[in-house]
Amino acid sequence: MMKLMAFLIVILISGCSGQRLDDYRGTSPEFDVQRFFNGPLQADGVVLNHAGVVARRFSVKMVGTWQDNVGKLEEWFVFDDGEKTTRTWIITQLDNGRYSGTAGDIHGKAVGEAAGFALHWDYQLDIKVDNSHYRVTFDDWLYQINNKTVINRSYIKKWGINVGEVILVINKQ
Repeated sequence: MMKLMAFLIVILISGCSGQRLDDYRGTSPEFDVQRFFNGPLQADGVVLNHAGVVARRFSVKMVGTWQDNVGKLEEWFVFDDGEKTTRTWIITQLDNGRYSGTAGDIHGKAVGEAAGFALHWDYQLDIKVDNSHYRVTFDDWLYQINNKTVINRSYIKKWGINVGEVILVINKQ
């Protein structure tokens, strides 16, 4: 019984990313979502499994456009196994650095907030793994390094437990 309790405590602790958006308030460069995600972008990344081992590699071409406070971010993914997918985000800039977003494979709305050089998103995504479909939660952190580069680290969770991770480097073209 003690081993089971210790295991559950470790699982619960590992399910938390530990960071808060307040950790980045006042830092620079200030993450300007409209400016960064406007025009052509190129990204490369990896998907890590629950053990931290690379399960997939991928590249993404993106194009962002904005009209007033509403942006469209089109994404074309190519994975190392040849799979190709697309996603189109509709992002709305709200007040006080907050954002909402939708996309075809996003369940409900994504909610985000920027502070300093960081942007944090939370959303549920429907994914396919080995011919099965799962709804997982993305705890998505983007860090603007400079006006040309953003690093994106996403914790993938199911029932609050980390089951994977995505690391992505996005560059303005």
